[in-house]
Amino acid sequence: MLAETLDLLMSVPFWVAVLRIATPLILGTLGVLLCERAGVLNLGIEGIMVAGAFAGWLTVYQGGGLWLGVMVAALTGAAFGVLHGVLTVTLSLSQHVSGLGITLFATSIASYAYRVSFPKVSSPPTITPFAEMVWLPVPVLSALTPLTLLALLLVPAIGYVLYRTPLGLAIRMVGENPAAAEGQGIDVTRVRIGAVAAGSALMGVAGCFLTLAAFNAFYFNMVNGRGWVCVALVVFASWRPGKALLGAVLFALFDALQLRLQQSGSGLFGVAVPYQVYLMLPYLLSIAALVLVARRAAYPQALMKPYRKGER
Repeated sequence: MLAETLDLLMSVPFWVAVLRIATPLILGTLGVLLCERAGVLNLGIEGIMVAGAFAGWLTVYQGGGLWLGVMVAALTGAAFGVLHGVLTVTLSLSQHVSGLGITLFATSIASYAYRVSFPKVSSPPTITPFAEMVWLPVPVLSALTPLTLLALLLVPAIGYVLYRTPLGLAIRMVGENPAAAEGQGIDVTRVRIGAVAAGSALMGVAGCFLTLAAFNAFYFNMVNGRGWVCVALVVFASWRPGKALLGAVLFALFDALQLRLQQSGSGLFGVAVPYQVYLMLPYLLSIAALVLVARRAAYPQALMKPYRKGER
């Protein structure tokens, strides 16, 4: 019924689930945003998230600390980002083809490494994941892990860097007008590759959230298309960190809502519908929101456009 649905939307456990679902989307969307602000489309996010999830989890499984696992996941993502940057920025190859190649390459490496590391394991080994922040006097956040808090804090931090620092100005310039940036003494290649590496590091952290916080093991297909959702959310956000947070939370709200409605069996606002509708709900609503916003989105003018030094 309507009252039950409204009660659900007002409950603390529901918003805990929303932020838990939103965390990898926030991190991944910020990563894509950094890349695209510098003029580089990174479709390697899906594979980078898989590689980050595995690298972080394996580090902890082998005896490393949880934060060490996060760092290894970030470095893994950054390494794939540098590879993508070299292929697309230095060699001016197709950003679409390179990104899809990175996704296939990173996913295959993670799969191969898992099979080699655990050749005779029938079920995935487990680790002790991040604990909830029970010490935090905030009802919703206290039931979540430090990686969620990190994701939320990164939104204003990246916004500040992009719009209040010379580095952020350089990133935006190479994404809008690389020739003008070069005229101001900015090394376009270095800035673009650096931005792609930093964005890919965030993608790696987004992946390791799944293995170090949301779950306690590595599963194949656990990323489950979240990377592609992040690419769409950047368009929804008009390449702005604050709107990226809003888009990630909005998608997570739809996803958490369909899960709760399926479990309760009460139907959407009291109307019984097939469960397949619930599965489609977050994607349908997100597509609708994307269509409404995309027409007014001001994308970086040099996005996906190769630049060679000295060209005008």
